[in-house]
Amino acid sequence: MARSKSTWKTVRKLFNDIHLYAGLISGIIVILVCLSGTIYVYNTEIKELADSERYFVEPTGEKRSLDQLKNSLESQLNGKVTAAFVHEDADRSVQFTLLKEGEKGRGTTYFVNPYNGEILADNSERTAAEEFMSTQFSLHRWLLIDRIEEPIFESMSNRDLGRLINGIATSLFLLGVLTGMVIWVPQKVKSWKQGLKIKWSGNWKRINHDLHNTLAFYSLIALFIMSATGLFWSFPWYREGWQKTWDTYQPPREEQKGEEAQKVVPGPALDFSLDLAVSKANETLPYAGNLRISMPQSDAEAISINKYRTGFFARAGADQLALNQADLSVSEINLFSDMSTRQQIGRSVKSLHTGEIFGAFTKLIWFVACLIATSLPITGTLIWWNKRKKKKPSKKKKVEERQFEIA
Repeated sequence: MARSKSTWKTVRKLFNDIHLYAGLISGIIVILVCLSGTIYVYNTEIKELADSERYFVEPTGEKRSLDQLKNSLESQLNGKVTAAFVHEDADRSVQFTLLKEGEKGRGTTYFVNPYNGEILADNSERTAAEEFMSTQFSLHRWLLIDRIEEPIFESMSNRDLGRLINGIATSLFLLGVLTGMVIWVPQKVKSWKQGLKIKWSGNWKRINHDLHNTLAFYSLIALFIMSATGLFWSFPWYREGWQKTWDTYQPPREEQKGEEAQKVVPGPALDFSLDLAVSKANETLPYAGNLRISMPQSDAEAISINKYRTGFFARAGADQLALNQADLSVSEINLFSDMSTRQQIGRSVKSLHTGEIFGAFTKLIWFVACLIATSLPITGTLIWWNKRKKKKPSKKKKVEERQFEIA
């Protein structure tokens, strides 16, 4: 029995040391990444609140048809609509992505009032809110190193450098989470309740210890998911391993040679009704949600529609439809619910990381957990510093020991 206790004490000390040094090494980076992540959880909500005039409209009378809005926009700007985003709510603008004649790239997104066809705004220039959130994203992903114009190292880009530093810090944080699970378990079983509450009546050292110990325990699952998914964007080998583990890996396509490489030149896309396409999508997928429609660029492509659920507990993961241009019949349907559990997890890596996996409900949990994660390096460092000071003998005690030795 005594030997068992001694072994557990040795194991606990080992995990405690790993936990300590992983936290001390990655602390500053973790604070920056988690603080920016806390803010970025509500990226969409912050932008919609700050720039509400482009996202929200006053419902007045009947809405114009999507075809009318699309045709009016194309004639005004002399371009071609390539995509549309349609909200289910009556007080929301319609977003059209338009590529002007001779323009290359993704095009510009225009926010259009569905009741009068007025162009409310476009995304050609960032607003103050968009610039702020872009800075938070850069800090969270690359530690703002990507904004340095001159490359720091010749062997890698600044983005790759920021991604590497972030990945190392996230790995250490994940290690801290795993070791924290072990050292949270009290040495005496009867003391386990102490790790579930904060003793507000104690001194500041005790309160700081409980804040670190207790808050980390309650946010443990969210912190593990955040850090485990965060590495997906840091290391290519981790991303490939994730995809293979969750059965979502697709090997890079090899270029075909010879006769197989010869392709039939496609013709122009056919005209179709955007309103009928939306009706078909809502008929096939009969639930409340927002729609993103991607227009085909040739007659060989299908009309691609993604539908996203809405609501406080809305599950992430879009259902996908492909419609035939000629008659708007459904040529392909991919339901998120039809995927295996492994594939659902694999394809939800972003929503698992950001907390959108079950809508506003999990976003709130992730926000609180990320705020706790921001505090952990601070409270953990204070615990280490207090123990370090405690171990140092006082000057008075040193003098007494020296006098005793002389005597």
